[in-house]
Amino acid sequence: MALQILEENGTFELHGSLTTATTKFFIMHFEHMINTVKNITINIDNVNIIDATGVEALKMVMTNALRSNHKFSVIGNGCKDIYDEYKSSVAA
Repeated sequence: MALQILEENGTFELHGSLTTATTKFFIMHFEHMINTVKNITINIDNVNIIDATGVEALKMVMTNALRSNHKFSVIGNGCKDIYDEYKSSVAA
């Protein structure tokens, strides 16, 4: 499944999958956003699958935003996979 990014009231809503197939698009989009807006909020309520590459992409975009002195946050429940992948990447 593809990844769709919608912006509503300053929050970027992700819809679909954040996987190896979609992370390049995700990273390119948010690298541009880091140069455009000061506060980035990503809502993951509608993410139905995320793999380890997707988690790494989220961490990479967050790191780049924070290095640029931008606020960055991820909100929403999203899919259970994001928490499982994040826990396993932190533990490793």
